[in-house]
Amino acid sequence: MFKKIVNYCKACYNELAHNTTWPTRAELTHSAMVVLSASLVIAIVVFIMDSLFKFVMSGVYPS
Repeated sequence: MFKKIVNYCKACYNELAHNTTWPTRAELTHSAMVVLSASLVIAIVVFIMDSLFKFVMSGVYPS
């Protein structure tokens, strides 16, 4: 049982150390900027939808 665990850990290390291609700093920065931009656009869309819903509901349920 212990030998299986050790072999599994060795295989995992070998996969990460030798077979995985890691992104360069430029690729990582580009990906981060894409995610940041998409998150900002989605946040703005949700804000606009929320404001519109609030406006419609204030007309339906006047205070």
